[in-house]
Amino acid sequence: MIYVWTGVALLGVAASLIAIRSFRPAPFAAPTPWTGPLPDASPPSEMAIYQLPTGTYENRAFLAYRGGGFSDVRQFAATAVLVQHPAGDLLIDAGFGANVEAHIAAMPSYRRTPHELGSTVRDQLRAKDYDMARLKGVVITHAHWDHVSGLDELDAPVWLNPAEGRYVERAKDGGVFREVASQRQIHHYTFDGPPYLGFPSSHDVHGDGSVVIVEAGGHTDGSVVVFVNLPDGRRFAFIGDLTWQIEGVTHRAERPKMLQMLADVNPKQVREGLQRIVAVADHMHVVPAHDVHAYDPIPKWMSVSGTRPNPS
Repeated sequence: MIYVWTGVALLGVAASLIAIRSFRPAPFAAPTPWTGPLPDASPPSEMAIYQLPTGTYENRAFLAYRGGGFSDVRQFAATAVLVQHPAGDLLIDAGFGANVEAHIAAMPSYRRTPHELGSTVRDQLRAKDYDMARLKGVVITHAHWDHVSGLDELDAPVWLNPAEGRYVERAKDGGVFREVASQRQIHHYTFDGPPYLGFPSSHDVHGDGSVVIVEAGGHTDGSVVVFVNLPDGRRFAFIGDLTWQIEGVTHRAERPKMLQMLADVNPKQVREGLQRIVAVADHMHVVPAHDVHAYDPIPKWMSVSGTRPNPS
């Protein structure tokens, strides 16, 4: 039988083949491992970190990274991290807030997935009699809804760099941020420090190397990585959505092309950020924002018995 293919049909077949190939394993080039000294850090003895899970939403691994399984259903974390420091505490991201159902409903229907709600960050802090005056601010890894929904209940400054400020002004995906941050103080910060672990510039929050923010970009204009260095010598890299699951680091697996087109403003820049993280991954614990198990080494705020003392 002879098939006569129209131009439209040929384009459809070509698009389908490209889409299928984009989900197959294709590790990006392995970077040269970091062999230089790690940046100096003098974290105070009172410093500590805690995870505050606020819920999860469901997705399949094949949508998260190239080579992921279609039947591998993952629970994506919506978790905030409290970094306690005598000079003032910080939250990294804010998780789900009290109005998360409305925030989800504001998304296109194809982006709404089954989800499970937990306690908000504010409720978890209140349950342990946390002194909100200790909270110096909320550092968002980027301004997408699932990282900022909980800002609606937190009376604390929101830390925003210039590139992410431009993103939230123009991007449709900045709508939830614009809503929840409209009544919040914005703390503008810049990357005024030297290169840090391969990233071109940095911002040392306390001046002691304990919390250092670097601009990664690519997922959004001003998305960041937050490095946290503890007094016991452990180092953490909170990498936001450079990858949605740890396989992005361990397998050097990017998002499938179709998901890059939907999720990233600059996939090449995301790859460069991932390569920098892969290069240093042997020296620290890497936490992609949505990988539930990546938070396992961090104690849960609500599981700590008694009221947490605030550093003096």
